[in-house]
Amino acid sequence: MSPLPCAGSAASLQLPVYLLTGPTGTGKTDWAIRLAQAAPVEIVSVDSALVYRGLDIGTAKPAGELRTRLPHHLIDICDPAQSYSAGRFVTDAMAAITAIHARRRVPLLVGGTMLYLRALLKGLAPLPQASAELRREIDERAARAGWPALHRELARLDPEAAARINPNDSQRIQRALEVCRTAGRPLSELQRETVSPLGSMPLKAWALVPRSRPVLHQRLAARFHAMMAAGFLEEVRALRRRGDLTARHSSMRAVGYRQLWAHLEGEYVLAEAVDRGIAATRQLAKRQLTWMRAETTARWLDPETDELSWNRDLRHELSQLGL
Repeated sequence: MSPLPCAGSAASLQLPVYLLTGPTGTGKTDWAIRLAQAAPVEIVSVDSALVYRGLDIGTAKPAGELRTRLPHHLIDICDPAQSYSAGRFVTDAMAAITAIHARRRVPLLVGGTMLYLRALLKGLAPLPQASAELRREIDERAARAGWPALHRELARLDPEAAARINPNDSQRIQRALEVCRTAGRPLSELQRETVSPLGSMPLKAWALVPRSRPVLHQRLAARFHAMMAAGFLEEVRALRRRGDLTARHSSMRAVGYRQLWAHLEGEYVLAEAVDRGIAATRQLAKRQLTWMRAETTARWLDPETDELSWNRDLRHELSQLGL
C-alpha cells in the first residue's frame, strides 16, 4: 500500500483513501461514524448486504436520519430481488471515491465483505461470462453429491481458490468451477494477473481485531438476540411475503436471513434458526480474520482500546493536508 504523502502544499497533494475493516461485530460502523462527526470524511460501505433495500435490522444498517446527516455511500442501492456483483461494487466504489475527492474530502471505506475488498485492493480478473447451462449442470451434480464433494474437485483443479472457499459456499464453488471449465485456467491464476483499480492512490488501512475470540463470540450472540428483539424475524417475514424472493437470491443468503428464511419455510424451529444464525455469524468472523491475516497489510487495532488515538491521529493528519 502506498504511504500517505508528507504535508506540504496541501492543494497539490493527492488525497488519500482510508479503509477500516475487521470481522463482523467489532464496531467498525461506530468508529467510522464518530470519525465522520469530527473530520472531513465520507463513509463508503464495503458490505454485500447493506446494498439491499429492506435488509435493515439483520444488517445493523445505520439509521436513515444518520445517513442523511453524515454522508454514506453504497447503502440501499439495490432491490433484494436483484443481484449485486463485485464488479458492480468496484465501479460504484470508484465513482464514490472520485466524487468524494472532488469535494476535497476523504473516502473512508468501511466493511468486511472479503470479495469486495479483494476486488478493490487487487483488482478483478477478466473472467468469462456466466453460463446458465453449465451452472445447471454443476447444481445437479451438487444435488447428487453435495457441495463438499464439488469443493474437493475444485481443490484438485485450483487448490489456491479452494483454500479460500468454504466447502459449503455453493455460490463461490460454482463460480470457480465454471471459470475453470470455461476459461481453461484456474480462477486463482487469472486473479493474480489483475491490478488494483485504486492505482497509485495513497491508501491507509486498519483492521479492528479483538484480542479475545470468546469475547467476540459473546458479543455476536448478544447482537443477534438484540436483532431478534428488534423485529428481525418480522423483517424476514415481510421480505418473504413480497412473493418475488426465494432462498436462492443472494440477498436472502446473507447471514441470519438465510437461517430465519429456512425457519419460515418450516425447515426447523425458531430456536434452532437463531442458534444456526449465531453459529453462521461466528463462522463468518473466523473467515474474515483468516482472510485479513493472509491478504491485507492493514494495521491491526484493538476495538476496545485504540479508537481515541486512531480518531485523534486521523483528524490531525487531515488537518495537515489542509482539510
